[in-house]
Amino acid sequence: MSTMKFIKGFWQKIAYFYMQGFKSMTVGRTLWKIILIKVFVIVFVFKFFFFPDILDKVYKNDSQKAQHVLEALATPPSSPIQDHQDNETQHQYLSHRR
Repeated sequence: MSTMKFIKGFWQKIAYFYMQGFKSMTVGRTLWKIILIKVFVIVFVFKFFFFPDILDKVYKNDSQKAQHVLEALATPPSSPIQDHQDNETQHQYLSHRR
């Protein structure tokens, strides 16, 4: 038996197994309908209400959007400790200038 025949037969057996399983479902069909409705709600409805396209509101063209995303990804985030140290240094610098 060649490897290609084995692979083809293997995938056919798996496909047949699942097709027969889905055909004989009674409660499972209802559960799959519920799952598909939930996926639709999560993907489409939540996207429109909770994830607005902020870049379109702020930037006018694609190159500005791309530049903003590049800068946001390439710039390391500042830590609160570093921000506090920077503020202390700035405060010391300003107090010595007086």
